[in-house]
Amino acid sequence: MSKQTPANDVIKIKHRLTAVLSRSEIPLVVYLVIFLTMALLWIFQTIHEELTLGLFTELLGAAFTLFIIDTLLVRAKSKRWKMVRTHVDYLIARNVNRLRDGIATRVFGFNPGIDVALSQTAMIKVIRGQRAELLNKLERSGESDVLHGVDERTVFSEDVYTYFNEKADDLWEIINMKYSEYMEPELVSLLMRLHTQMKDTCAHIRQYRKGEIFSQSEAHYHQVGRLGLSVSMHEIIRILNTLKENGYSEPPSLAQSNGSHH
Repeated sequence: MSKQTPANDVIKIKHRLTAVLSRSEIPLVVYLVIFLTMALLWIFQTIHEELTLGLFTELLGAAFTLFIIDTLLVRAKSKRWKMVRTHVDYLIARNVNRLRDGIATRVFGFNPGIDVALSQTAMIKVIRGQRAELLNKLERSGESDVLHGVDERTVFSEDVYTYFNEKADDLWEIINMKYSEYMEPELVSLLMRLHTQMKDTCAHIRQYRKGEIFSQSEAHYHQVGRLGLSVSMHEIIRILNTLKENGYSEPPSLAQSNGSHH
């Protein structure tokens, strides 16, 4: 067990203070102006003691009132966040799971073996395991080899462009939803980078397809598209794997089955 040190305590206090200030509904500069003015009044109270003490008391009361209002507002918003957090996490997890499935299937032709002897729930677990193995392998392969062996006619098709564009828009809606300010900064950062890479994927597909318009430069546009997509696809897979490791990959709920149907 690690020993707590004064330095660790200071860091923890700093993080907590930062978290409190970041959730504040009142700009920090307002508090700074009030307390700076109070400090000046305290310093110059000898000039006109009665007036300065009166103003000092008024400002102290104003600061206290603002603090109470701010605390109540933050507490109310935090309470609302607790009510919807589970649903927001599930929404993110479902989007991540659909993306993992869509990329594995549409880009890499993932076709798991189905064992009819297993229940649907058990088979989904097996499929998720196979898919995770594939995506982990692709992440380890590196940017230069991640697209090795894919069907370019499928990967650079209009259907795949539409798929990534729609999924990027879905993700952007989550990032900009009402309660996104309460998400962990690391999670928001991952989602934003994922959105950017999916939009970049659309741009790489467009570059590749320019070869159909400018046939004399087909080789150039195809190579630019391949190189760009290799980078974006590897980064997308890496982010999706990270999100799954953090618990954000949820399969759909299934009704209980009384028996198998053939």
